[in-house]
This record gives sequence, structure tokens and C-alpha cells, in this order.
Amino acid sequence: MMQRLTFDLDATCGNARAGTIHTDHGEITTPIFMPVGTAGTVKAVHRHELIDDVQAQIILGNTYHLYLRPGCDILRLAGGLHQFSGWPRPLLTDSGGFQVFSLAQNRKIKEEGCTFRSHIDGSKHLFTPESVMDIQRVIGADIIMAFDECAPGDSGHRYAEQSMRLTHRWLDRCLARFATTEPLYGHHQALFPIVQGCQYADLRRQSAEYIASKEPEGCAIGGLAVGEPTEVMYSMIEVVNAILPQDRPRYLMGVGTPQNLLEAIERGVDMFDCVMPTRNGRNGLLFTAHGTINIKNKKWEDCFDSLNSLLLPPTSPFPDPYTLAYLHHLIRAEELLGLQICSLFNLKFYLWLTGEARRHIIDGTYPAWKASLLPQLGHRI
Repeated sequence: MMQRLTFDLDATCGNARAGTIHTDHGEITTPIFMPVGTAGTVKAVHRHELIDDVQAQIILGNTYHLYLRPGCDILRLAGGLHQFSGWPRPLLTDSGGFQVFSLAQNRKIKEEGCTFRSHIDGSKHLFTPESVMDIQRVIGADIIMAFDECAPGDSGHRYAEQSMRLTHRWLDRCLARFATTEPLYGHHQALFPIVQGCQYADLRRQSAEYIASKEPEGCAIGGLAVGEPTEVMYSMIEVVNAILPQDRPRYLMGVGTPQNLLEAIERGVDMFDCVMPTRNGRNGLLFTAHGTINIKNKKWEDCFDSLNSLLLPPTSPFPDPYTLAYLHHLIRAEELLGLQICSLFNLKFYLWLTGEARRHIIDGTYPAWKASLLPQLGHRI
């Protein structure tokens, strides 16, 4: 039997929250980082590694990319993205809005929706709130996003307000379509609206109030980490989270650095996604609790310390004793194994970080732990 998504607030420490999200594909303990699997795969990482090594509880797919390739027909025949990819745990899909609106030279926004041209073959397409709901029904993620306009971070107040109001009108259409359709694969899907408003506190308040009035199963915060100063981002998170329901999960979209995660957790955010750990990993940058490492640098050429020496419990060690010198060689030689190891390492760290944040929230020691760790995270080793 399908169950609505529910959220238990397990503990608080100031505004920081530890909770449990219940879905038909399993529980998600928060705070949580979601590895990004844009096209149905987390780049360079096997499914069994995500489950056994990274211990990912939920991953993210992208509506825009999955709609274009492999396409809705294939996904429907496969029985949805869970069956197509073999992923047994919860999935979240974003609406594709950010990708569509980033195609500034190839898209046109109007009340009906947004027309755009495929980055693959130049073909023309139309996303509407209704079609985006239908596509996400076909993909079958446990958590799906409303279709929104992600306005540029440097938008003036007038455009930001127009964009926000369009997002609200599109939300109403998403909710109407969602209410008149059913999940296709026997499990419940939860629809999260997205708060917009750029860097304007008055707009963010209005948007958060509008979203909260819809009594959603969860809420997303979009349009941040798009070029604004980090302090502005943190301020907007505080504004929004003072309004969003306390008993629903809060998802900060596309954020970010380890420091960003800790600051946002302290301000009441529960869920995160970002390509940073895998994208930076594929370029040889490692995130650790001691700071960042550029494994391409010559200083690692003859460093035969184990890569596991950089991992902290309870993160599981690599089964093979890779050394920093060996990883340096792989990345410099552009070997695919190097991309895989670095991506896996960074995801392990991000999941360790949110897991430790949860533990310290429950223990009531989050502020002190964060204050001790934060200076180290910015250090370049």
C-alpha cells in the first residue's frame, strides 16, 4: 500500500535538525547529501559502491536529461527509473527548470511554459507545468519537483518578482495536474514546491508563505548558490526557514561546498545535492576533514601514504590500499580508474560529513563541532 511521505523530527540543536523521512523505497535520515545521478547514473561510480561504500540513502536524477535521453517511452517500458537503473532506494528528480533556463540562447519563456532546444541535437521542445508532472510520473521518483523559473542571481527586483509570481502560477498548475494523475509503478510520489525570490528578503518571504500555504509534503529552496555572496545565501535560508513548516523536510537545491552544508544545516536545512564532489573529483580535487587536496600537484608524486589515511570513521575504507602517489599517477595519466576513485572518495566524505552532523545534532554538540571543523575544511593541504 502506498504511504504519504512523512517526516519525523528526531532532534534539534538550535535551528539544526536531525530527522527521518519515510518513503515507499525506504527511510532517509537527515541531514543528508544526495549524490547527483543526472542521467540515471552517478558518474564514474558503480551502484554497489553507492550502496555499500558511500552508503547513499537517496540519489538525484534530472528530468531534462532523462526526458531527452533515454526518453519517456523507454523509461515507461522499463517500469521507471528505479527498475531501469536497478536503484533500490529512494530517488528524487528535479524539474529540469534549472537546465532549461540555463539555456539562455536556446529557450523562450512564456505563460504556457518554456520552449527550448535540445543540447544534444537542436530539436525543439516545450516544457509546461503539466508536461513536467507527466514526465516525472513516468520517471517514477519518490520525490519530484514543481516546475519553476530559476531567475539569474543578479536579477533586478522587478524581474525577480515577476519570475517568482510566474513560478507560483506554475505551481498551481503542477498541483492541479498532480492531483488528477496517479503514480505509475505502485509507490507514492511526493511533490515539493520550490521557493524562489533571488536575493530579496521580501520576495523570499512571500514565496515561502505561498509554498507553505499549499501544505506540501516537503519544500525546496531554489535559486541560491548562483553567484550571490555566500552571506546573502545564508541570510535567505534564514528568512525562508523561519516560515516553512517545521514538520516537513527542507531541501536546498544545488548546494554546495562542505562549508555551505554545515552553515545551511545550522540554519535548518535537511537535504542537499550538488555535483561538486564528483565533478571536482574527476578533476583531481579531494575533499577531506583536514582540507582539500589537489592530487595533480607534484608534491603527491612520491607520497606513498594510503588514501585510507585521509578517511575518518565510520566511513568504510577502500578495499584496495591505494596510495596518494598511485592516485596522482592515475589522474595525471587520465586513467578512468582515477576518476572513479576520486569521485568515490569525495562522496564518502560528503556522506560522512552529513552523518557526523546528524550525530552531533542529536548529542547537542553541533555548534562546537561545526566551529572546530569549519576552519580545517577551507585549508589547502
